[in-house]
Amino acid sequence: MLEILQYEFMVRAFQAGLLVAVIAPLIGIFLVLRRYSLIADTLAHVSLMGVALGLLLRVPPLVTAFVVSVVSSVLIERLRLSQRVYSDAALSVFLSGSLAMALLILSLADGFSVNLFSYLFGSLVTVGPSDLYLIGSVGLVVLLSVFLMYKELLFVSFDEEGAQVAGIPTRLVNILLIALAGLTVSIALPIVGALLIAALIVIPILIALQFRRSFVATILIAEVVSVFAVISGITLSYYFDLSAGGTIVLILVGLFCLSLLKRP
Repeated sequence: MLEILQYEFMVRAFQAGLLVAVIAPLIGIFLVLRRYSLIADTLAHVSLMGVALGLLLRVPPLVTAFVVSVVSSVLIERLRLSQRVYSDAALSVFLSGSLAMALLILSLADGFSVNLFSYLFGSLVTVGPSDLYLIGSVGLVVLLSVFLMYKELLFVSFDEEGAQVAGIPTRLVNILLIALAGLTVSIALPIVGALLIAALIVIPILIALQFRRSFVATILIAEVVSVFAVISGITLSYYFDLSAGGTIVLILVGLFCLSLLKRP
């Protein structure tokens, strides 16, 4: 383990991974309770479009991914609230549309690049000092937002109609939740990759729910599972020359299968 920490890029990978591992379950539990699990996949494809746009414009891809995912998350929620289309249909439109836009941008940028593949599947090498500062700053914003809006998010997640009657601005809370999900997906791109980020947001929550504990206890269990998967995944990927994102997700899938063996 100490051998890994001799390399700066591995230290940055662990730091970024731990930040993502802590933040992902905090947002994931509200998404799972609201039946919004699919939105993580949708926002991952939207973020990928932002990355492609950043590579085309030669600006930091994470910055464009942040902007595009937050704007898209607000549009998704407004479309859902308008009730002009079903929620899953709205997600399908954004998922396929953003992927098509990413491919179009890539054709303008003369095809795929090594940088894009690193954001597709995650790459430890891509986490530079500037990326780490950006991930840390955005992660702090997400943590503070969840802390300050915890009661409102909890109320809306369990009883949206009751929260609305109680005077809570449910529309604003929903938009905030989706925007935070967009930010969380964006900062996880360098670690897990766009194709696998939904697993890091959803699976730790599904594992924790098998224990049938209180809300706070469920969050703590999900945090432990997430941190364990990220640390062990990064370590195994270093020693066995594996994909970090794929290793992390497979560890989570294995833990989920074990959790299903728990007697209800």
